[in-house]
Amino acid sequence: MIAIINYGVGNLRSVYNALSKVGAETVITSDPDQIKKASGIVFPGVGAFKSAIDKLRSKEYEFPDVPKLGICLGMQLFATRSFENGVHEGLNYIPGEVIRFPKFVGKIPHMGWNELRIRRESDLFDGVEDGSMFYFVHSYYVKTDEKFIVAETDYGIKFASAIESGNCFGIQFHPEKSGDTGLKILENFVRIAKR
Repeated sequence: MIAIINYGVGNLRSVYNALSKVGAETVITSDPDQIKKASGIVFPGVGAFKSAIDKLRSKEYEFPDVPKLGICLGMQLFATRSFENGVHEGLNYIPGEVIRFPKFVGKIPHMGWNELRIRRESDLFDGVEDGSMFYFVHSYYVKTDEKFIVAETDYGIKFASAIESGNCFGIQFHPEKSGDTGLKILENFVRIAKR
């Protein structure tokens, strides 16, 4: 079972529907016992970092050592800290800092379709072509060490659009809004979680 954690952010239902479409048994939950039984955990993401991390911490979750997928804000929660409206400590699954796009990049938030350049192999991107287009909506991005970067996207600057460390996978784009290619990413995550 894939658990989508409900920590008060939007987009839960569309992530649920996309995972169901690829055949995953999925539940939206904030119940720690249900999360402990999951074979994979999804941290969805439309919302503010501080509000999301505060809700996660208030539940005192003990996340099992299973594959975890962070989508957009979910990916940012995996970082060490965020500078969104102050300084806030993250989950530190993947070392890095969440910072705002500089003003010179143009319109913020970065919203719409953009190209992904795959930098290294990842099971999450199995069957996904380099240069595939994905849908983004974000004003902040994760700055991390090159060894964690799986894919980059250019929006005035190059930023990490996919990161990975161990069984933690972060994607800045929204696979549930990215057509068949986005569904392929979710299908790959479900397969990883079944191992």
